Amino acid sequence: MVKQFRGTVTDFADFDASADAETLYNAMKGIGSDKEAILDVIAARSNAQRQEIAAAYKSLYGQDLIGDLKYELTGKFERLIVSLMRAPAFHDAKEIKDAIKGLGTNEKCLIEILASRNNEQILALRDAYKEAYGRDIEADVIADTSGHFKKMLVVLLQGTREGNTVVNADLVEEDAQELYAAGEAKWGTDEATFIMILGNRSIAHLQMVFDEYQKIAEKSIEDSIKSELSGDFERLMLAVVQCIRSVPMFFAKRLYVAMKGLGTADNTLIRIMISRSEIDMLDIRECFRLQYEKSLHNMIKDDTSGDYKRTLLNLCGGDDDLAGEFFPEAAQIAYKMWEVSAMTKVQLRGTIYASSGFNPSSDAKALRKAMKGFGTDEDTIIDIITHRSNAQRQEIRKVFKSSFGRDLMADLKSELSKNLCRLILGMMMTPAEFDAKMMKKAMEGAGTDEHALIEILVTRSNEEIKAMCASFEEAHKKSLEAAITSETSGHFCRILVSMVQGAREEGPADIGRATEDAQELGDACNDDSSAMETRFMSMLCTRSFPHLRRVFQEFVRCTNKDIEQIIKKEMSGDVRNAMYAIVRSVKNQPSYLADRLYKAMKGLGTDDRALIRIMVSRSEVDLFNIRKEFKDTHDVSLHDFIQSDTSGDYRKALLVLCGGED
Repeated sequence: MVKQFRGTVTDFADFDASADAETLYNAMKGIGSDKEAILDVIAARSNAQRQEIAAAYKSLYGQDLIGDLKYELTGKFERLIVSLMRAPAFHDAKEIKDAIKGLGTNEKCLIEILASRNNEQILALRDAYKEAYGRDIEADVIADTSGHFKKMLVVLLQGTREGNTVVNADLVEEDAQELYAAGEAKWGTDEATFIMILGNRSIAHLQMVFDEYQKIAEKSIEDSIKSELSGDFERLMLAVVQCIRSVPMFFAKRLYVAMKGLGTADNTLIRIMISRSEIDMLDIRECFRLQYEKSLHNMIKDDTSGDYKRTLLNLCGGDDDLAGEFFPEAAQIAYKMWEVSAMTKVQLRGTIYASSGFNPSSDAKALRKAMKGFGTDEDTIIDIITHRSNAQRQEIRKVFKSSFGRDLMADLKSELSKNLCRLILGMMMTPAEFDAKMMKKAMEGAGTDEHALIEILVTRSNEEIKAMCASFEEAHKKSLEAAITSETSGHFCRILVSMVQGAREEGPADIGRATEDAQELGDACNDDSSAMETRFMSMLCTRSFPHLRRVFQEFVRCTNKDIEQIIKKEMSGDVRNAMYAIVRSVKNQPSYLADRLYKAMKGLGTDDRALIRIMVSRSEVDLFNIRKEFKDTHDVSLHDFIQSDTSGDYRKALLVLCGGED
């Protein structure tokens, strides 16, 4: 069966190589150059046609087209246009050569190219490298890399992976067991087994192996690689696994990382947009839309400028309707993502644990001494409070009052200031007291912090919500439900009131009921906005998270759409934000909270209240997992983000809570 063309650049109709060569020559002769004419020709022709244009140009004018383009153009636009003129294998060869020449190696470039190319592309790359540089690519890679990273690159450079359709059913379980035995089931890791299986088995075979591995290990192969491997070898093996699962999703993530935040990784952006424009750019666009909150077109538009932007947008091929139906590739990926989410049993880990040899009397005395007389010993306060569990801190509070007849909270409040004070006081409260305090803060004064209300209620268990409600009523002589009702309105108020009951169903998914629920959500998409929101609320606010994972998976099957995109397209304001937060938490709660932390610190200024709220409330629950998701999604560690965005003793305390650098 011939695979459907999924690129955005195709052969130009009525193509005339000589006419195009003349247009380019005229665009570059004289003073200055007509950049619009250059990009209109080169970005609208297939690579094969560009090679014909280059040949015609040399025949007509006796000059090298790439040489003339380099002379006439500058900067990123020049790099993009010149790269478009190279044949795919020679473009890959140039990128590999640039990655390993000079001091240092661009390992990310090596990983991206060698993990994503098929056998035919790898063999063409080897030949092109030899022709262009008179050297053997394998020898050059070996000379510039080391260890298991080097061994896996050499395996990939052979271009001998089994054919995509080859599946040895008898070997699937055996390979999964061997991978488990090589990593999770032993002390240390047998890297050779990972290299042999992941570097040689077919894509279809490995996809089945990964599913079998999930059943055996009760965790994904990606999670095992993260825990068992390290450094460039870990990054390479993760890239291989991601490409086995979905090459378009791999490139969607690479493009996002290249453009997010301050600055753009233009070499990565150029390389991917060119290399995939005639292969699977449509699928990459769909995966980008599935994974992130904006289309690839809009992200390029916001992140680039001038003729460089125009050319990239031509390669992108168009903007995507946020809630349109999926192409088959993206629908399969969306379905698989929910399936993996449902199967994965994540071991949640905090970063703060009970201190061994704990002595509340000794800690109370040290804290009293740190706050007596002139000045305050902040280091001692931070060291004690950030290295004790919440239960231990409550014991310290009691002993402090019985030993000195003073309220520890009041003393801390009078001795500390600003964000450090808020952070330390938050840590000294019980979780229920802290949540109640955060809910009160979100609703007091001018305006309501709806995002805080949503975040707290979406991420707390029934038991935690009930404890928070009791603490709120004790502190403010008013029920939390009444406070919410007075500060919010409409469907958003109803959503919050529903969640604050702490009555969400618990337990596993009911498969039959999940299919019915998915169909009901699909039918609700045809209702008017008010009716749709009511039907979504009645389900998303009451069903258990394991059940909702199955519902959202079946929703893709029923509608060929993703629940996240439907919510973003069809709902608005606080209702949309609440529904979206529920879906994100159902899919991967640590990832949702990692995103909240990122938004609290990115750009100008820091949302310290959000930063403190999440760091304190999750430090004994899942902050370790949040850290991992933060690094995976944003390609920077939470530790480094906090380090660059905060200062002084406040930063010192936050970094202790963070628990380390990834």
